[in-house]
Amino acid sequence: MKKKTVFLIIISTLTLPLAFTLAVAEHQTPADKGKTHFNNPEFAGGKKACNSCHPNGRGLEGAGTKSSFAIMGGQQASLEEAINMCIVNANKGDALKVLETEMQEIVSYIKSLGK
Repeated sequence: MKKKTVFLIIISTLTLPLAFTLAVAEHQTPADKGKTHFNNPEFAGGKKACNSCHPNGRGLEGAGTKSSFAIMGGQQASLEEAINMCIVNANKGDALKVLETEMQEIVSYIKSLGK
C-alpha cells in the first residue's frame, strides 16, 4: 500500500506541471500565438525571425489599420500581402495562404501592436 501511495505522489508531482503548461497553452490568444511566430526564425520555413528587422514590433505599430503598403519598391494591397512579401524576400521563407491559421495569428499580433 505504501509503494502505491509513493508511486501516485511521484506521478502526480511529475505530471502536474505538464498539465498546467498545457492548460496555459490552450488559452493563448491568436495574438499570443502570432507573437510566437513573429519571434521564431524558422517560421514559414524562413531563415530569420520577423523580430530581427522589427524588434518588439518596431515600425509595425500602425500596420494593422492600413489598407495598402509600399515595401521594398513594391505595392501590397493588404496586411497579408505585406507579411508574405517580408516572409519570402526578407526571411527567405514560404508564403502563407491568407486563411491559414498561422497567417491569421500573425495578423492578430501585428494588429495588437497598435493598441
